[in-house]
Amino acid sequence: MTDKAGIISIRNVTKRFGSIAAVDAVSLDIVEGEFFALLGPSGCGKTTLLRMLAGFEIASDGEIEIAGIPMLGVDPNRRPVNMVFQSYAVFPHMTVARNVGYGLRVTGVPTPEIETRVREALALVKLDGFEERMPSQLSGGQRQRVALARALVKRPKVLLLDEPLSALDAKLREAMQIELVRLQKSVGITFVIVTHDQDEALSMANRIAVMDAGRVRQVATPAELYEFPNCRFVAGFIGKMNLFEGKVSGSDSGRILVDIAGLGRIAVPYAGNASGDIGVAIRPEKLRLDRSEPEGQRIRLRGRVTEVAYYGDESHVYLQNATGVSVVANVPNAARSAAPAINLGDELWLSWEPGDTLVLNE
Repeated sequence: MTDKAGIISIRNVTKRFGSIAAVDAVSLDIVEGEFFALLGPSGCGKTTLLRMLAGFEIASDGEIEIAGIPMLGVDPNRRPVNMVFQSYAVFPHMTVARNVGYGLRVTGVPTPEIETRVREALALVKLDGFEERMPSQLSGGQRQRVALARALVKRPKVLLLDEPLSALDAKLREAMQIELVRLQKSVGITFVIVTHDQDEALSMANRIAVMDAGRVRQVATPAELYEFPNCRFVAGFIGKMNLFEGKVSGSDSGRILVDIAGLGRIAVPYAGNASGDIGVAIRPEKLRLDRSEPEGQRIRLRGRVTEVAYYGDESHVYLQNATGVSVVANVPNAARSAAPAINLGDELWLSWEPGDTLVLNE
């Protein structure tokens, strides 16, 4: 996305509520045509930041520019953005067409143009022929599409989405994730979505800003965030992770030696400088389980299976070694069978390639 112009510039933006900094000195650049996600746990400041972009909250410090224009003092209805709320906020007494055209009517757009733009917006969200239906006649997913059409009909430069899929059931939510990506590509405008759902952010966004306690901890593509988190918080929040606390005891030919209580000393590739206490992490899907001890340079431990959680396509197998260290491995259920391949109490070897190890200094 770096070859495109910036559409949103956020510079050292802070929002205080009393003595609490809900957003704390955040700086971000969002590119034109990008699908950008603000991801983090409840209370991390992501929705407050989105509301400042929309103009519903005013920054205590810092500057926001949208399309090259400073937003200080610009009312929400005069900003080149539109917002889709978590609750959809569809008017129950209006037909679908009147809901979608509402924003155009109140700004004095001529009726023939309203009708044309409403038809175009409904076609974008695949609601052709629903013009005369009432919201009570629609499913949750269809009401969400009406809210999207109402936002898109005004042709904003940026569409802001505040947890837009959280009210949908799991299957519909997954379908709507695909639809939102298709819609964003077809209209070509910038989408900024707020979500606490890591899968939602990973599957839709071009880039993600992970927030914690009002600050941005890392901004990267989904693959970069998952494979190369820059701190313990991001590593733990994005996907599942086995995290061990260790102490650097030396280095050797592009590797560092790390002493981990209960595991002993392991050697992992690391190009940077590391000393003292560090975190060592490994994703569950990078682990391999064997009945016999693996060969080669793989990092290994032997443990007893304490729990097996079945998820259909895969099982999460929990092992504990003799010193009490617990590790979870994801095992695909490749063979069609009702009988588990791994049982409670099995003694197994767990191992991984040294290069799959993450070293976390923060």
